[in-house]
Amino acid sequence: MSSPQSISAGSEAALDHVLGEEYEHTPVPQAARRSVLSVATVWISFPMIITSAMTGSILVAGMGFLHGLGAMLLGNLLMFMYVGLLGGLGAKHGLNFALLASRVFGRKGYALASGLLSSLLLGWYAVQTGITGNLIHSSSGASYFLMTFVAGVLYLAVTFVGIRGLHWLGMVSVPLFLVLGTWVAIDAAGHTGWSSVFTYSGTNPASSMAFGVGLTIVISLFVDAGTVSADFNRWAKNGSDSWIVTFSAFPFANCYAMLMGGIMTAAIALPNPQPFGMDNMFGYMLHQHETWLSAIAVVFLFCSLGSVCAHCLYNASVGWSRIIGVKMRTAAVILAVAGIAVAATNVWALFIPWLSVLGIIVPPIGAIVIVDLYIARPGAEIDRQWRAQAFAAWIIGSVAAYVVEKQFPEFSTAVSAFVVSAVAYGLIAQVSKKAAATAERI
Repeated sequence: MSSPQSISAGSEAALDHVLGEEYEHTPVPQAARRSVLSVATVWISFPMIITSAMTGSILVAGMGFLHGLGAMLLGNLLMFMYVGLLGGLGAKHGLNFALLASRVFGRKGYALASGLLSSLLLGWYAVQTGITGNLIHSSSGASYFLMTFVAGVLYLAVTFVGIRGLHWLGMVSVPLFLVLGTWVAIDAAGHTGWSSVFTYSGTNPASSMAFGVGLTIVISLFVDAGTVSADFNRWAKNGSDSWIVTFSAFPFANCYAMLMGGIMTAAIALPNPQPFGMDNMFGYMLHQHETWLSAIAVVFLFCSLGSVCAHCLYNASVGWSRIIGVKMRTAAVILAVAGIAVAATNVWALFIPWLSVLGIIVPPIGAIVIVDLYIARPGAEIDRQWRAQAFAAWIIGSVAAYVVEKQFPEFSTAVSAFVVSAVAYGLIAQVSKKAAATAERI
């Protein structure tokens, strides 16, 4: 008689055969790598979403159109370099972020970095699921809890399929956004004139949002997912493909979505816009009072937010599967249950404070990985349980970012965190090398 363990292992193997192996604990072999179009579809559908458009609305309302546009462009170019470098490591080695982090933070130490990022991404899944439930509730009066539950289960179903599921959803969500998002922006601007859009100065020009704050918001929106970009880019066939798929997301998809939301907000020019209420693309379509357009708007909402939710849950599941030693799909089910429960508590309302926290604690992780595996120790393997140097630089970078957040709000918290931690780790690595060399001579 077969043991329960062998039956479970056999079931997981059969599931992997049908849905595809996810390589949670091993490098993705070249034979399993995917085409540049396939991986680009996964990436482009991640930030080309209604939440990015809402963020563009926040920037334009707080900074004015031209300053908001400047923050969008610079922030997305910085994200291109950040995500491109980290994703390139995934493509080179075929490793997900958790496996790469093991080399930088240690065999046990990686769990802190990977576990933190995976938990933050689970938080994003909860935030986006809650936004879905809230928008459906606000527009139709349907039960917030029921709509949140339904959305969470649907988004889990996509994640459960794996990288293929993200690809398939992207094939639907991206064309929908390109058509509907562009139409909303052009239609809104057509009613007021493009000159009004370009000269829009925000809701309160006298106390406009500082450029550094806007820059941090742009970067922080996807900095956690961007840090674990190896989870996606490990499927790319080579480094060139990895940079191409990164460009499809940053700056193209994310900046485009933000711009469409910003144009809509500048054109409507409400005195106190509520992008997370109904003053967004979804609400704009509903306000046309056309039954067919309202139906499309609901599909658009679920596909758009479903895309980002499935991506975040996938990243979180890959990370936690490595930490607790289970399959990605098993982790996805467990995490989705927790995420749906959190979403039911209206956690999406903490969106802006959430971005501030991410700007402080996340960029140092990526900065340390980049400096370590590109400059300090390019051929590094896992050599110890904990690497104190990496944690010291992380703490230094985050403390510096916190000081900037509190004392110099006009500067970018996220950029400060990256620069300080990168410099700190570089110096620590040099001191460690000299100390090791001195010890060998003695």
